[in-house]
Amino acid sequence: MTERFRNEVPIGHEGLGDVVRWMATRKPGPWRKRSDAAPAPAPPFRVGRGEMRVTFVNHATVLVQMDGVNVLTDPIWSERCSPVSFAGPRRVVPPGLRLEELPPIDAVLLSHNHYDHMDLPTLRRLADERRPRFLVPLGNERTLSRGGVDGAEELDWWQSVRVRDGVHVHAVPAQHFSGRGLFDRDRALWAGFVVSGPAGAAYFAGDTGFGPHFAKIRDRFGAPRIALLPIGAYRPEWFMSRVHESPDEALEAHRILGAGTSVGIHFGTFRLADDGQHEPAERIEELLREAGSAAPRFWVLGFGEGRDVPAVANAERIAR
Repeated sequence: MTERFRNEVPIGHEGLGDVVRWMATRKPGPWRKRSDAAPAPAPPFRVGRGEMRVTFVNHATVLVQMDGVNVLTDPIWSERCSPVSFAGPRRVVPPGLRLEELPPIDAVLLSHNHYDHMDLPTLRRLADERRPRFLVPLGNERTLSRGGVDGAEELDWWQSVRVRDGVHVHAVPAQHFSGRGLFDRDRALWAGFVVSGPAGAAYFAGDTGFGPHFAKIRDRFGAPRIALLPIGAYRPEWFMSRVHESPDEALEAHRILGAGTSVGIHFGTFRLADDGQHEPAERIEELLREAGSAAPRFWVLGFGEGRDVPAVANAERIAR
């Protein structure tokens, strides 16, 4: 029988009663039906050694540029995150960049196999047009291969691969689950990733609840120069908190990681839970105002917005 993967801290599975309770007591926040916006200008072709830049496309899709390497996380340019094109969660805003405006892509990091994170139409196009390396957690290569994306490289938690001299990708734990159908729950692993190089470390949390893995990642790799942390799809918290962290928890994760800068992701694109379209970003901004001069550097970027990531003074070195 195919292996089932587990979280470091058991979180259990939601039961039918939990789903019924959620459906019966839902209080969804407001979302617009659709709003169009012009895509942002193309990002730079590459950045130099020691430099780091992030561009937030939207949802969990981020272009990380560092040390001459371009990495794309959980890319989705499809209109829906669904196994079919005519039903399922539909995006309320377009991607912040045109896919054809992307620079060369050296590696694509896929955190898990949910449809809003592993979008096969987008991945096939990237494979045909850009020919990047696809790095996935254990058990996910088969899904990509069946979907027309060959050659994906599988990693277990704490395993690493070299992307270029001095630049490595490390798979790290996340607290989540997997499944694309009714009978494949947890048959493939889920993960976050750390990209390390002369510029420092970029941490992509993937899709995760709050848990002890943040401290373990800090212990293993030191404080990241940038952390990409999910902040949305968290309400109702009694139901979602096992697998999706809240904005408050994202700020606590930032503190535990010791990140120089964090960026909020996984919000405002697909309606996946009961938080409103702008609620996660507004909550982050509220918490930062309350912190005043002690507020951490936690960015809520516009869709398509790119920024250079400040260097961290006396940054800790990667242990490997």
